[in-house]
Amino acid sequence: RNSLTQHRYCTHPTMKSAIIATIIGSAAAFAPAPVAKTTSAINAFEDELGAQPPLGFFDPFGMLSGDVTQERFDRLRYVEIKHGRICQLAFLGQVVTRGGIHIPGDIDYSGDSFDSFPNGVAAL
Repeated sequence: RNSLTQHRYCTHPTMKSAIIATIIGSAAAFAPAPVAKTTSAINAFEDELGAQPPLGFFDPFGMLSGDVTQERFDRLRYVEIKHGRICQLAFLGQVVTRGGIHIPGDIDYSGDSFDSFPNGVAAL
């Protein structure tokens, strides 16, 4: 046999070891990360409405990291619900306006009516 054929069928233990190490290293990237334990003050809100597995009480911005009282929690929950409702109304207004339904009357004192403006980005 020539040297090319011999080289193709030759096995290198260091190459196999490198491939196995690469496979093991890439598998570790998909392993679940250890979950950090929350503080005892935050655990007071684990039983609140909306806290559910796997996250439990989820405070991504750390809004309750310093002043953790029931009053502050209730205030933030109230504000979040209020803003959610405003967003729902804004979305509904966008959909209705895009559908061609406009509020009757004038939008300003100069006599411009609501339906005199185009819908969506065209109004810009």
